[in-house]
Amino acid sequence: MAVIERELTQPAQHPERESPSHHESGHLPPEYRDHHQSVRIFGFWLFLATDMLLFACLFATYLVLKTHTDGGPAARDLFDVPGFSAETLILLTSSFTGGLATLAMRRGHQKQVLGWLVATMALGLCFLGLEVKEFATDVSAGATMQRSAFLSAFFTLVGTHGAHVSYGILWMFMVLLQVARRGITAVTARKVFIVNLYWHFLDVVWVFIFTVVYLFGVVM
Repeated sequence: MAVIERELTQPAQHPERESPSHHESGHLPPEYRDHHQSVRIFGFWLFLATDMLLFACLFATYLVLKTHTDGGPAARDLFDVPGFSAETLILLTSSFTGGLATLAMRRGHQKQVLGWLVATMALGLCFLGLEVKEFATDVSAGATMQRSAFLSAFFTLVGTHGAHVSYGILWMFMVLLQVARRGITAVTARKVFIVNLYWHFLDVVWVFIFTVVYLFGVVM
C-alpha cells in the first residue's frame, strides 16, 4: 500500500520533448542554425542594399554622360565584343562555381568547398586580367578618364565594379584559409555563404554593365 500511495503522490514524469524552435532549426541550412549568425547575415543584406544604391548612382551618372564624348572616342569605337563577352562568360561561370561551394558547405564537404572556392577565385583573377588589359588598351589609344565626361563615367563605373571584384577575391581567400583550418562550423558556414552572396551580387551588377554599357554602347 505504501508503494501505491507513493506512486500516486509523485507527479507524473513525461519524456522531454524537443522545442519546436530546436526541431525547426535542424532543417535550416547550417549558416542559419545559429541565431547570431542569422542576424549577421541579415546585416549583410542591408549592406548589399547600400552598395546597390552606390551602383545605381554610378549607372545614372553614366546614362546622363554617355553621349558627352567631347569629340573623343565613343563607346562604339572602344568596346571590343569578344573581349567583354569573354569577361561576362568568365564571371558568370565563377558565380556557378561559387554556388557549388555553398552547396558543398551545406552538405558538409570541406574539401569540395575549398576546391570550388579556389576555382571561383581563379576565374575572378582571369576576369580582372581581361579588364586590366581592356583599360590598358583604351588608355594607350588616348581614351583616358580626362578625355571626356563619357570616359570618366565609364572608367568610374566599371572600375568600381573591378575594385569590388578584387576585394571579393581577397575576402574569399581569407574565408578559404579559415575553412581549411577550422572546418565547417556555424561561423565558417556563415562566412562561406556571405562571401558567395557578395560574389553573386557582383555578377548581377556586371550583367547590368554588360547590357547597359557594352551592348547598348555597341548597338546604339
